[in-house]
Amino acid sequence: MEMYALEHDIALWESALLPLHGTARLPLLLLLSWHLRQRDCGRSKLLSEEAGALLPLASLTSEEQAQAAARLQLVQAELLWLRAELDAAEAMAMRAHATLRALNDGAGCADVHWLLSSIAVDRGDHAGCDAQLQAAGIEARSAGDTMRADLADAATARWAVLRDAQTAQARWSDHFPAQATHGDGQLAAPLAAWVHDFHGLLARNSRDLGRAAGHYMQSYEAALESGQLRAAITAAANIGDCLANLNDHQSALEWMQCALDLARPTGWPRSIGACQMHTAETMRKLGRLDAAEELLGEALRLLAPMSGARSYANALFYFGELSLDKGEYDTALGAFRQLAQRAEALGQADFRCLAQRGSAHALSYLDRPDDAHLAARRALQLATQQGDAINQIAALRVLAMLHARHDLPPPPGMAERNPALHYLRQALQVADAIDGYSPPGELFDALAREYAHVGDYARAYDIALEAGAAREKSHTQQATNRAIAMQVHHQTEHARSEGYHHRELAASEARRAEVLQQTSDTLERLSAIGQEITTHLDADAVFQVLDRHVHALLSAHTFAVYMLDSAGTVLRRAYGMEAGQLLPDNAIPLNNPRAYSVRCLLGRSEVYVPQVPARRHAYTVPGTRHNQSVLYVPLTVGERVLGVMTVQSCDADAYGERERLIFRTLCAYGAIALDNANAYRQLQDAQAKLVSQEKLAALGSLMAGVAHELNTPIGNSLLIASTLQQRTEDVERLMNGPGLRRSELASYIDDAAKGAALVMRGLHSAAELVNSFKQVAVDRTTEQRRQFDLQQLSNEVIATVMNRIRSSGHRIETEIASGIALDSYPGPLGQVLTNLINNALLHAFGHLDKNGNGSGGVMHLHATASATHVQIRFNDNGAGIAERHLSRIFDPFFTTKLGQGGSGLGLSISYNIVTALLGGQIQVASSSAGTCFTLDLPLVAPRLDSAEPANIY
Repeated sequence: MEMYALEHDIALWESALLPLHGTARLPLLLLLSWHLRQRDCGRSKLLSEEAGALLPLASLTSEEQAQAAARLQLVQAELLWLRAELDAAEAMAMRAHATLRALNDGAGCADVHWLLSSIAVDRGDHAGCDAQLQAAGIEARSAGDTMRADLADAATARWAVLRDAQTAQARWSDHFPAQATHGDGQLAAPLAAWVHDFHGLLARNSRDLGRAAGHYMQSYEAALESGQLRAAITAAANIGDCLANLNDHQSALEWMQCALDLARPTGWPRSIGACQMHTAETMRKLGRLDAAEELLGEALRLLAPMSGARSYANALFYFGELSLDKGEYDTALGAFRQLAQRAEALGQADFRCLAQRGSAHALSYLDRPDDAHLAARRALQLATQQGDAINQIAALRVLAMLHARHDLPPPPGMAERNPALHYLRQALQVADAIDGYSPPGELFDALAREYAHVGDYARAYDIALEAGAAREKSHTQQATNRAIAMQVHHQTEHARSEGYHHRELAASEARRAEVLQQTSDTLERLSAIGQEITTHLDADAVFQVLDRHVHALLSAHTFAVYMLDSAGTVLRRAYGMEAGQLLPDNAIPLNNPRAYSVRCLLGRSEVYVPQVPARRHAYTVPGTRHNQSVLYVPLTVGERVLGVMTVQSCDADAYGERERLIFRTLCAYGAIALDNANAYRQLQDAQAKLVSQEKLAALGSLMAGVAHELNTPIGNSLLIASTLQQRTEDVERLMNGPGLRRSELASYIDDAAKGAALVMRGLHSAAELVNSFKQVAVDRTTEQRRQFDLQQLSNEVIATVMNRIRSSGHRIETEIASGIALDSYPGPLGQVLTNLINNALLHAFGHLDKNGNGSGGVMHLHATASATHVQIRFNDNGAGIAERHLSRIFDPFFTTKLGQGGSGLGLSISYNIVTALLGGQIQVASSSAGTCFTLDLPLVAPRLDSAEPANIY
């Protein structure tokens, strides 16, 4: 099983799963539950639970069962990790690892170590993370899995950048070059997500923010394609951070909103908290301090359970900076001190430096100059040790600020007139030594002020001129940054295009490459969407899928589907959404001369209005919005027109040729899916009618059998009663005539006693049969749930069909102990037993009846109970079922006796009753020696929602 799968594969597996039943679903359930673990946690959990329930029933070896169970445990462990339940996730992962290690499953063990590395990161244990990634690589290589091994190395490289960027670049850049390929010449999506993240971090560390954002965009696309949603969220937030540092705050907020939109539905605390944290920092830079504080407070609450993680340290730094801006210096100092503690635990020098520098600021404003001076000196020392020139400049400026605000002892070897000048001059020297770095005008301004303060006005003037030149250069740099930001933003639409990497191409060639790439991506995406739409056989599900993809691909304030009614006179709104709200029902007669939808339907052609005239607003449906541009496309299948689909926008000219092509394609897929859904509904209606007829026919056969069984005891009773009546008349005549002898009276009394006994016996038999029939009939018609004895129910059911068994010359034997009590549905269970008996009489023993033998058929009904379940076996010694038919016998309408008494519904109904209503399983085994049906039923059937009764047919 691969570690990550692409969207196309997921769509294929989802489609293949739909028609499968029972244990046949297990292989795809295992695949989908694993590969949806980040794409859709809720569905992954449901599929893994279904797979777990089917696993004991599957025909697998003990090793295969153990391996599948361990994989399902690993799915559950990852879901726990994403919910920040780290201890539970680790315990579950270790249980899976013990099984996989015993099975010598190297790829599975590598996946466990990969997950454990992520858990270690969220705890802030980066040494543990490295150890787990190293173990993952070793396991993957031992299994010959190059992709898993490369993923472990790429993740190791990514985290190494945060500790020491220069060492990480020297160690890993040759292993993962920026244009690396894999396999067929293109970097595989699962690996691309991590490799581009690694190069993005390197570029960001070297302040090449445009190149960093480009790598993050490629990481984002690859992570989404391969189902690594948490990595995609992180990449989107990093893109926003890069754009914010390029002063493109609008684009930055758009990307951060994108990250939040991805994170919020998941409910993952770390992802949501990290997105809120980065968004808050951008808000702070824009001066929106209250909004930033609200977001940052929520982020800190979400990240608190993972206070060891780097994300929490980042949030503490942003909180300290925000508190400084708000003048809340005690709060700022507390945040920076917490950050210092986290920096020591993480072993990451950048946080150590930031914590000390921030503390110095806060302590200065709290009038603690000595402590502030000590913290600033530590910040400078840490930055110098790391060769971090930017943080050196920042620390030197803090020291200058401290000496300007407080009376502190001068630094040793001071060559300037005061300490502030000394530190500012040092800052300027460090800045001049940085390649391509322009000292900010604020640094020159600070120097000019200090020279003026000491009375050196000529020097102050000269430096003020330098400040002006630096500011002009800074403006040029800001313009360059803005241009870079705009370029990065533009590249969002072309992230997969080769023209993105060749800026020297002419503008026309670049546009052509863009269009070609967009068309290719659009067609590929539409193909996958079409597969998803056409897999649904329910109209409401089709509407929901269409609505989701329309809003994802197009500017759509309003989306609606109108279907032509059966009379062909009215268009009725079958589905409509406007601004996230369902639209009310609406009907448009086909004789309406103004309706765009009617014009589209009757003309069977697209209607596009790029700018709706103001006069048309008078005809807008009440309660809906006046949209500016509207697009209507007919829903056609062959020569038939089903209705009209429309998308509408609040903006004029919202739909160009590309958007109209997308919408036409969606309409084509939608028309096919809706036509299929209508055909499927008609088939279900026809099936329901046939099932009803089958039930009536079964009830008629039941009544005929009962009537025959009643004939014997009632007929005997009538004969005896008529005889007694005759004898009574004879005794009366003797009494009124010649006289009644004692012997004649004694004979009459003896005959009367014997006759009464026979009548009573016959009538008791009839009464018992009638009671059995009443119970079976009531159970079958009401599907009432009650407690009952299995032996008694079986005897009652067999009594109702005994006439047919005897008349066919066959027999049935039972072996069911008394006292097997069920809390279930006796009527449907009785119907299953009846169907099995009738199926045997029609199919298993048909050859005996045709040959005229008329005997020899034996059926056996056997039941054994455990603490929670009962197993019922019904077998016969008939002709058996052909092997080619075994996989189809439970399909509706499948029969080998079409036109000879077989409807093809008996076993299908039985399967649905057993699995849907009784909560059990039914299996069949057959050979030339006969057939055996095995029912595994719970003693207590599942409870059904009374508001939604199960449709067991």
